[in-house]
Amino acid sequence: MPPKSSKKLVFFIQAALFLINFPGFLCQNNSQFANCTLPFQCGTLTNLNYPFWGDNRPLSCGYPGFQLDCFGRRDIPLLTISSITYRVLGIDFSARTLRVARQDLWNTTCPTSLLRNTILNPHIFQFPSDYENVTIYYGCTNNNTPQLPNQFTCDDANGGTTLNLFRTGSGASSGPGTGITCNNSISVPVNQSAVRALESPTANSSINVLQDALANGFLVRWSADTREACESCRGSGGTCGCDGTVCYMETQGSLQVWGVCRVESQGMPPVQSPHGDAAGVVLGVTGAVLLIIISIFCCIRSRRPQGSHNKESNLNVEKFLLQHGSLALKRYKYSEIKKMTNSLSDKLGQGGYGCVYKGKLPDGSLVAVKVLTDTDSNGEDFINEVASISRTSHVNIVNLLGFCFDTKKRALVYEYMPNKSLDKYIGNSTGSDNLDLKILYKIAVGVAKGLEYLHIGCNTRIVHFDIKPQNILLDEEFCPKISDFGLAKLCKKKQSLLSVLGTRGTAGYIAPEVFSRNFGGVSHKSDVYSYGMMVLEMAGANTIVDQTRETTQSTENYFPDKIYEQVIVDVTRKLDGFRIDEEEETARKMLLIGFWCIQTNPLERPSISKVVEMLEGSVESIQIPPKPVLFTPTLPPVLDFSSSFSSFVETEPSAEDI
Repeated sequence: MPPKSSKKLVFFIQAALFLINFPGFLCQNNSQFANCTLPFQCGTLTNLNYPFWGDNRPLSCGYPGFQLDCFGRRDIPLLTISSITYRVLGIDFSARTLRVARQDLWNTTCPTSLLRNTILNPHIFQFPSDYENVTIYYGCTNNNTPQLPNQFTCDDANGGTTLNLFRTGSGASSGPGTGITCNNSISVPVNQSAVRALESPTANSSINVLQDALANGFLVRWSADTREACESCRGSGGTCGCDGTVCYMETQGSLQVWGVCRVESQGMPPVQSPHGDAAGVVLGVTGAVLLIIISIFCCIRSRRPQGSHNKESNLNVEKFLLQHGSLALKRYKYSEIKKMTNSLSDKLGQGGYGCVYKGKLPDGSLVAVKVLTDTDSNGEDFINEVASISRTSHVNIVNLLGFCFDTKKRALVYEYMPNKSLDKYIGNSTGSDNLDLKILYKIAVGVAKGLEYLHIGCNTRIVHFDIKPQNILLDEEFCPKISDFGLAKLCKKKQSLLSVLGTRGTAGYIAPEVFSRNFGGVSHKSDVYSYGMMVLEMAGANTIVDQTRETTQSTENYFPDKIYEQVIVDVTRKLDGFRIDEEEETARKMLLIGFWCIQTNPLERPSISKVVEMLEGSVESIQIPPKPVLFTPTLPPVLDFSSSFSSFVETEPSAEDI
């Protein structure tokens, strides 16, 4: 037997002996869960227990996705579900329901920012069967009747008012009405008594009725502790936690381990026994026998050189999943992936890392399933995507609902985006599918805010490295979602430069420093460059980009020298000194910001936070950027701009960047 195989066998035998002695400490007191048996208070809610946690209650006593934000004892606690914050008005543990109300609509029907539809994580939260929606339409224009039913007004930023209205019942999903156009709409669940109040004649004359309906909230069911293991634990007088779900029971005033209730998603069957030693012996001996059998099998397999790369790949991914086992993501078998996608029949698109298929979960929710094809790699792209996106929670970042890692089969399950990706709506020469520039501008703002969240809003800074229209998904309201984190890089917030092996990104959007370090260090400013190239396409400069790419395949022509000459100069001459309409002003702003973002020297590019500030400011405050020039500098470039550029040019990393 080869020496390595002998070492493996010795290791496994030692581990088997360890398991045989496992009963000696199986039922020892576990102080980590000692406080999990005690109820806790969060704000105005008392006698709280599993699956909820928060404040001084650790995650080990609860379940991922049920963290309560606790404030003063007189304040209502908050719960975040799918990036939307709710006020928790009450909890019924026997019925496993909680009554929640949206925080962004609390005591107001006039929000200050764009709102999202009420969406739940279907794996742990569900709407009751008898819930109904109220749909609120904002920024409406009435081309017919002088007075609309259920209408109300809100003050806008310009000192005027906007027309808004709400619909219930069958009218909630049928649109605002004939001859009525609105800029935005959201659907919010309400209870049936609130629907009756909204449909009464008095609702047409009082906005207070709508406010009361929203403030009363709606019921949500949860299913985090409906597994057989936790049911048995709780039925035996114990409690549950998320770390292996250890069950406790008080016996003669002392806390004892009642059994080990493995969470089913970890692939372990539930084990409960009032006789801890007997259960430990069975578990230890069974584990030892299985481990010896596995060790013999591994020794035989280790003699075979083929497939070692795939083994290493699987170990890399499994190691990551083990280290991040607390992530609230569902792990699917490949058979489940095939079932939800109807055997991969409805193909939505294809990229360099795999195909995307439309699927449906058992509860009817639509999903997009990304099936990876390059399974011979070391799993880095798969780990990157799961690690990066599982750390995020933002309206402009796509939600990852689950994943599949089944030998060579790997897949990622995302929320479904009905309007697909941004590239479908820009650059169309016929203009048949092109979006209105006003919508494109809102998309640009949303993507910038999503990148801002990745760069400075997460505990760990995330650099995407592949921002392009194909990776910007659009929901039913054309709200943008950044997707495809396969090339992402995680780093500390104070780490200004990144170590990157090889070239990352897509031709035409890669920052110059990524493929040649002579242009500067790779950092989050590389994402800013890619964003700027995308914004130029959105603003209409893409036709010149395409013409340039058709003339030559050299790297230099991917950089927009001709765009600057033909677009910026032309726009400046045409617009300076003349009155321009809103659409032309929007286009000019996007072009100016785009060229600031694609400056060759990374230090001359604005941070993404500065980009958001420029997008939300006036076009007059944005100076004409210098022309980006592709060259290989031998020395750091000397910045010789006027003081008017000082707010956009950074000669060294600022506090905002760090």
